Formats: sequence, structure tokens, C-alpha cells
Amino acid sequence: MTDSTAKLVYGGQELELSVREGSVGPQVIDIASLYGKTGAFTYDPGFTSTASCESKITYIDGDKGVLLHRGYPIEQLAEHGDFLEVCYLLLYGDLPTKTQKDDFDHRVTHHTMLHEQMSRFFTGFRRDAHPMAVMCGVVGALSAFYHDSTDISDPHQRMVASIRMIAKMPTIAAMAYKYHIGQPFVYPRNDLGYAADFLNMCFSVPCEEYNVNPVLARAMERIFILHADHEQNASTSTVRLAGSSGANPFACIAAGIACLWGPAHGGANEAALNMLAEIGSVDRIPEFIDRAKDKNDPFRLMGFGHRVYKNYDPRAKIMQKTTHEVLGELGIKDDPLLDVAMELEKIALTDEYFIEKKLYPNIDFYSGITLKALGFPTTMFTVLFALARTVGWIAQWKEMVEDPHQKIGRPRQLYTGATTRDYVPIAKR
Repeated sequence: MTDSTAKLVYGGQELELSVREGSVGPQVIDIASLYGKTGAFTYDPGFTSTASCESKITYIDGDKGVLLHRGYPIEQLAEHGDFLEVCYLLLYGDLPTKTQKDDFDHRVTHHTMLHEQMSRFFTGFRRDAHPMAVMCGVVGALSAFYHDSTDISDPHQRMVASIRMIAKMPTIAAMAYKYHIGQPFVYPRNDLGYAADFLNMCFSVPCEEYNVNPVLARAMERIFILHADHEQNASTSTVRLAGSSGANPFACIAAGIACLWGPAHGGANEAALNMLAEIGSVDRIPEFIDRAKDKNDPFRLMGFGHRVYKNYDPRAKIMQKTTHEVLGELGIKDDPLLDVAMELEKIALTDEYFIEKKLYPNIDFYSGITLKALGFPTTMFTVLFALARTVGWIAQWKEMVEDPHQKIGRPRQLYTGATTRDYVPIAKR
């Protein structure tokens, strides 16, 4: 919708650019015609001031600490909903009725098993391979096993592929974990909920019965909900860019996983735990706090502050509560690393330096502590992030494919290399 115009003076001419207004959030100046009219590009490293698409899925207001999925606050979804309900919301646009929810749950539950031949695919990796490396390879290979859902022009195949990935990602993640630690694969169980089934596949063994703790299953459910989607972040933008070429959905999600692996993105909770391990004990915290405040010291506290949220991360509030529920349920009292985490949390919430710079503990800080308490090694943290974010990637990919204005992504550049040069034979160089 065009509400007004912006004027740009360039090269002696005045251009009128339409200004579009969304349902909420900043206005957007439409510069799509700029190159055609002026021969000039805009320059925006990291695209931090550029809207790359139009979307109805997720809205973030970083200054106010707001995160909405299809208009619903993340706090309400995490407190009252379950993960598959949020999946339905992201995919279809509305919360499901009881009938719709039962049908969706059934479809996901009965797609959780992997093609049996894929279990042999894992043995091609070294046992010490990082689980994210395994995830990239296995998810990319899904297109070699499920040919009947790779035609992106067919709405039915798009939906089958979407359901398959949401359903199979926990199985793939659990198998990556089991392979990593040398234990036998555990098949999914249709009588368990999404999060409970995942915990069972990760922590049960064939030789004895394993009962999923409902408090821990609910914590896992919240972690999945809080990571389900986060607007046009690096990995989501990667999925959209890969998908804009017409690539099959499995390949697009594999690309998103590869991007998520970066320590500045999905690897942040792993980095936060590594930082806690580096600090080592509560009595060393003042030393590291001083280093964090020293502008000349390259050390940075991981898990504090957020690029988007200039206020408190709304997900962190929920994750904080969940973290303490898990620690209380497990009765963990003598873990030095968790002692460091709790003391750091206390300092960050009361120290004037942290408050002034709004360096609040973020979701990566709390989720890292929680996942460690649940028994996951740090190498699995980003895998769990990928598992949860799959539904967001799929919803964003589906929206992009169905957008009539969608075109293949083609960012421009500011070229600063050599100008035209003539080839010189090697004997004369």
C-alpha cells in the first residue's frame, strides 16, 4: 500500500519514491526503480536498513522488546501453547481449532521416521564429526530420498515437504547425537509428544526403560517455541535467497543450517557456555567483568545484549523462568559452571554498567545453561536451534514461493577493485 512519497535529489534530478506502510513497524521507502532511473545503487552492508521482502509471519520491535508471531506475543505462545500449535500458526496464519490441531499433530507424528536407508548414511561420517556438519549433510540428502515432494510448483508437494521436515528434524538431530556418542539409534514413538519424543530418542537406551520427565519435556517445548522464528535473520534470509532460485526445500533448509552454524548466529549459546567454562569459577568473575568493561581488551561477554533487542529480549524472560524450573527439578546445586552463570546473571541485572548499556542476559545465555542441565553437550546446542528454527524457515520459504512478486535474489555491490587492465604474457611480468 502506497501512503506517501519520498523525494531523492541525485545527479541534478529529483526523484519521487513511493513510501509503503506495513500493518505495524517502520515505513519503507521503495527503491526498486532507483537503478533504472538513475543508474545508481544503494549501499547497505549487512542489509540492516533494507527490507528484503514483504512478510506476514513475524514482527519484531527491538526497542520495545516485542516479538509477535502472526500477531500473537511470544510470551503468550510460550506460556499457553505447545510447539506444534506454534508450527501450525506459522505455516497457516491462524491458531488451529481442536480438529485442525488433532489432524496436524497426527500428520507430523506419522512422518517422524526416516527412510531406513538413511541410517546407513550416518556411518559415512567420522564419529568425532560436529553434529552440525552431520545435520547439513543429512538434511541436504533428504531430497535424494523423498523425490515426491521436491516440485515447488505443486502446493500439495510443498506442504508434504513442510510436514516431513518438521517431523523428521528431531529424528535426524537425535540420530546425529547418538552417532556422536556411540550409542544405538532410538526410533521415534507415536505415543509421545513432540518434545518428549525427542528427549526419548536422545536419552533412552534399548537396555532399560526411560520415562520422560514432564517438567523437562515442557522446558524443551518452550525452547523450541522461543526459537521457532525470528523474522529476517541471517539463516532465514539464506533460506529465502536459496529458495528464490527455485531450489528444492530440503536444499534450502540445509543452506539455513549451514548459516546458523556461525558463532555470531546460532552458535551464540555454545559460545556463551564456552565463555562460562573459560571463567571457570565464581571468584574469577570480577576479573572478567573488568575485562568486559575495558575498551582496549578484546574479551566480550557472550550471551549478553542482542543486535536487534535494544531492550530486554522478551524470549529471555521466559527462558530465565524455564532455566530455574529445570535447575530446581534436577536439584543441581554443585555445578561450578552453573554457579558462574547464576552469579553472572545476578551481576548483569544489578550492575550499572550492564543496565546503562542494556547488556541483559539474552536467550542464548539461558538456553545454553538449560541445555547443559538437560544433559546435552555444547556441540548439540546449535543442532537444537536448527531443529526449532526449521518451522520458521519452512514458513518463510513457503511464503516466498507463493509470493507473486518474488524474484531471484541478486544483491548489488560497490566495486572497488582494479579497473580495466590488459593481459601481459607471463614472460613479461
